[in-house]
Amino acid sequence: MSDETQRSEGSELGEPTAEGEGHGHNFGKHQDGDIDYERATGEGRPRAENDPELESTFQSAVEEGTLRLRRSAPTLLATGLIGGIDLSIGVIALIVVEHETGSHLLGSLAFTIGFVALTLARGELFTENFLVPVAAIIAHQARVRELARLWIGTGVLNLVGGWVVMNVFMSAMPDLGPTAIEIAEFYPDLGIGWRSFALALLGGAVITVMTWMDSNSETQGPRIVAAVAASFVLAAVPLNHVIVSSHEMFAALHVGAPFGYAAWLTTMAWSTLGNMVGGLLLVTLVRFVQVGRGPIEQARRTPFRRLHPSDDGTGSHVD
Repeated sequence: MSDETQRSEGSELGEPTAEGEGHGHNFGKHQDGDIDYERATGEGRPRAENDPELESTFQSAVEEGTLRLRRSAPTLLATGLIGGIDLSIGVIALIVVEHETGSHLLGSLAFTIGFVALTLARGELFTENFLVPVAAIIAHQARVRELARLWIGTGVLNLVGGWVVMNVFMSAMPDLGPTAIEIAEFYPDLGIGWRSFALALLGGAVITVMTWMDSNSETQGPRIVAAVAASFVLAAVPLNHVIVSSHEMFAALHVGAPFGYAAWLTTMAWSTLGNMVGGLLLVTLVRFVQVGRGPIEQARRTPFRRLHPSDDGTGSHVD
């Protein structure tokens, strides 16, 4: 067989010729080019999946948030009132322990009793609604006006519950008045400025982190740990938390505080703004970015279903 015939047959079989022009060699060049293109563009790579625990936590937040937003008016108001009363237990403990020991840190530790009560008794604070109900809004499971209704109703009844309990407590224990005033004066003395706003930012952020941890917990144990940790930080710093500071100021106002309700109202409005910015922007927005678009889009396409079946065992959807 001649050399020309061998070269011809080799070319037809796709074997590389001496000049490197065979089909096999061209295929190799094309394959290397594809690899280089994929490296440059990222195409062909498998996408990283979202953390399944994050997705589960977000879904739990959506479902719980939807339930909160769809409460009847009496249930919503009662939950807010109970939250204010439960928190009062912590403020009472704070005043008593600080009066008896002179230690702010021991008083702050005693204050955590109030958040344990909130957790176990299913009370609710206005500032606990910066993430979970917002998740339901982002998932298109509820309307913004329902969120405003929840915020206003819960916040107002938190304050009412605190005012009533602090009035009863200080009437029963007037000797604790000087300690109550000393604790409460911190907030109006801060005034309206960056320091008070920064403390309010952190106060809103800490509570919102606590609610995210709560959504990620299936049992009461971790929820209590989160509640104790968050409330201790709130009281020990102390951070500027609208409901906590209002309870403390109410106690002082009932025993002749050197400030009046006008000072309380100004302080409350400023701390409310800071709490909302801290909770919504520093925590909620960042958490939703962490969750990613996929789970959010999936939640928008999924009909709402209760976390727990209804009492009649039907497990019906909420319409």
